Amino acid sequence: MDEKNVQPLRTREEIEEMKWSLRRHCSERDHFMFVFGINTGLRISDIVPLKVKDVKNKQHVIKKETKTKKIKRFYLNNTLREEIATYIQGMDDEDYLFPSRKGDKNISTTQAYRSLVKAAKMIDRDDIGTHTMRKTFGYHHYQRNKDVATLQTLFNHSAPSITLGYIGITDDEVEATLIDFSL
Repeated sequence: MDEKNVQPLRTREEIEEMKWSLRRHCSERDHFMFVFGINTGLRISDIVPLKVKDVKNKQHVIKKETKTKKIKRFYLNNTLREEIATYIQGMDDEDYLFPSRKGDKNISTTQAYRSLVKAAKMIDRDDIGTHTMRKTFGYHHYQRNKDVATLQTLFNHSAPSITLGYIGITDDEVEATLIDFSL
């Protein structure tokens, strides 16, 4: 998967536009995957293998992260819990949250990527990938709380500068200093 210049969605309008495109051009599963990702900050590799029982009637997802192998606890906010309850209606506890249409497995991270890119293309964006969900979560968490230390812990980053760079804050701040700068 080409990482290209994947960006967070920085405004509510961009988020709503992406949700709309996923529903319209992909599927309810892909729409829910996006909503889940932007509300938890989990990596796509930790999202796609989830089962209904991992999230049903829960306040937290407790997960051994695929990348770091660390056990992490991710909070499910009230809005997300309502989305989960609606989404899983009629599903069994052992069902994958993001089932593949081929066989009885979950979708792959590659398929998740393809869905996001397809929906992005429909709204004339070429800067969306699987990391967009995590970056969007981080960007908005930072904008609301201005707490890079908590975000750094959530993301398991080794330095605040890595976290700020990952969520695109440094780019925004540099650009803001240049807006009305001229000689």
